[in-house]
Amino acid sequence: MDRNSIIGIFLIVGILIVYGITTSPSKEELQAKRRQQDSIALIEQANEELLLAEKMKADSINTIAAGKNLVVPDSLANDSAVVDSLQKSALVTSLGVFANCANGEAKTFTIESDLLKLKLSTQGGKINYAELKKYKTWLGEPLVLFDNDTSQFALSFYHDDDTISTQELFFEAIPPAPGDSFTVSGTDSLQFAMRLYPVFSNREMYIEYLYTIHGNDYMSGLAISMKNMNDLVVEVGDRYINFNWTTTPIRQEKSYKNEQIATSVYYKHFEEGVDYLSETSDDRESIPTRIKWVSFKQQFFSHVLISETGFENADLSTNKVNSETYLKNLSAQIGIPYSGNVSESHPMRFYMGPNHYKTLRKYGLSLERQIPLGWSFFIMGWVNRFIVIPVFHFLEGFNISYGIIILLLTIFIKLLLFPIAYKTYLSSAKMKLLKPEIEVIAAKFPKKEDSVKKQQATMGLYKKAGVNPMSGCIPMLLQFPILIALFRFFPASIELRQQSFLWADDLSSYDSIVNLGVNIPFYGDHVSLFTLLMTISTVIYTRVNMGMMGQTNTMPGMKIMMYAMPVLFLGIFNNYASGLSYYYFLANMITFGQQFIIKKYIVNEAKLRKQIELNQKKPAKKSRWAARLEDMAKQRGYQPKKK
Repeated sequence: MDRNSIIGIFLIVGILIVYGITTSPSKEELQAKRRQQDSIALIEQANEELLLAEKMKADSINTIAAGKNLVVPDSLANDSAVVDSLQKSALVTSLGVFANCANGEAKTFTIESDLLKLKLSTQGGKINYAELKKYKTWLGEPLVLFDNDTSQFALSFYHDDDTISTQELFFEAIPPAPGDSFTVSGTDSLQFAMRLYPVFSNREMYIEYLYTIHGNDYMSGLAISMKNMNDLVVEVGDRYINFNWTTTPIRQEKSYKNEQIATSVYYKHFEEGVDYLSETSDDRESIPTRIKWVSFKQQFFSHVLISETGFENADLSTNKVNSETYLKNLSAQIGIPYSGNVSESHPMRFYMGPNHYKTLRKYGLSLERQIPLGWSFFIMGWVNRFIVIPVFHFLEGFNISYGIIILLLTIFIKLLLFPIAYKTYLSSAKMKLLKPEIEVIAAKFPKKEDSVKKQQATMGLYKKAGVNPMSGCIPMLLQFPILIALFRFFPASIELRQQSFLWADDLSSYDSIVNLGVNIPFYGDHVSLFTLLMTISTVIYTRVNMGMMGQTNTMPGMKIMMYAMPVLFLGIFNNYASGLSYYYFLANMITFGQQFIIKKYIVNEAKLRKQIELNQKKPAKKSRWAARLEDMAKQRGYQPKKK
């Protein structure tokens, strides 16, 4: 670039600068222009707000039906007339003819039976309060199974391409008599209807909930009927409308952890068995086939919705909550059959009551399968159903303390198992007598590479002495189903709930004698005395039993394991039902007594030693299997070598 070009560029830049300075507006002109622009913006904003208000009044917005909130400009938010107009306009559009049911007074009616106190609300037409009159919470307060804040149920269906939910709509109450409070007792029953009239002038068009409350029964009737609703209600798919039911159960028991674990959704297939969602983690399941009932089950109480003809399907879920007041979020969306006829009804029943075996079983609906009695292992279920529960209820008839009932039940079971205990003791006594000879064999084969020879020599000694080392294990295996059955029975037995004995104020929960003030991992924040006694007695029993067996050198790690197990159980049982620890403690003490009686009066060790010595002198008998193998070998020409 030459000098002339550079001079030209500088001249052009200078001219532009001078032009900008001379033509730029003054400070006053700039302020005037800014005021003009602000005025235009304010006018445009006001016009937008007016247009938005008119649009909200005229357009159909699914606000209330879809559970959304109105978006009102700030300039109109304080104008109640405008807001009401907008809400009514949106409501009419979203609910159609059902908009007439969106406004009303939430009136409550109370019905008391011998067992229940129920409250029905015209808003949603639902039971929004259920109290079990014969039970209290662990704090001594009225036991409220659910209330308006923790439970909701409603029908949902399609109408004019919108989803209608009856949850917030206002029903008309049709009580059995004038008033807002009613009672029913004994064998009498009471019917209370809630009707939803979409068109107030047409009394022949409605949705009805008909409740039937019985005086002395936890089971209530619920019939959902639709009359002349076929043109307004469009079923989901081709066969059903949805019944939406949610509950967040309220804590009732002393041990929050145990109650939360026991809380879940149970259901019964229409022609098959009972199943449930996970009790220890969040779970969700869709059942596309027919089901008989759905239950929101807690540790000792449940409320169950039962269909006489079967529900079409169900979507179920359970989710934990971070609370010490509520247990879990339980949800069920249930398909109710609906054919679209002019008039049709779906009969159902509603159980709200205790998880008491005899009470649930009398309905013949497999509701008792909610009580965890070991149903998955049929032997445990049989033990509880045919032995433990009948004896337990028989002893209840004497009107004695439940602590004494557990004592008598333990004595009965230990007497029933006495032949097994005798066989176990006899086997242990024989093993103890053979201990010196076993030690000789161990000394003869001290090296690890000779372990096979040592084992063969030991088994040869057992065979020659007529002792079966497994004879002590088999009786223990026979006792195992009973031990596990009772492990399931005591924590699930509502009969023990809030029953005190000695220092335990509730045999269905832990018995705390010392509050530690700090939570110890795997143990807890308290000391349960029955669990401590059970652990100490188990350690003593283990020591005595191992001394009788006389086989401390057979398996080096066995001794440590046998002593570690009671300590492990100390942490597990510390938060369990004190009735269970009390039972195991009694079982250990009775076992000590049985062993003393067997040793002193039944088994004579001197005679037993002579019998073993006689067996050792006899020629060893071949088993049938060995004799058969030898015969087969001879037929093939094999001649065994002579010794």
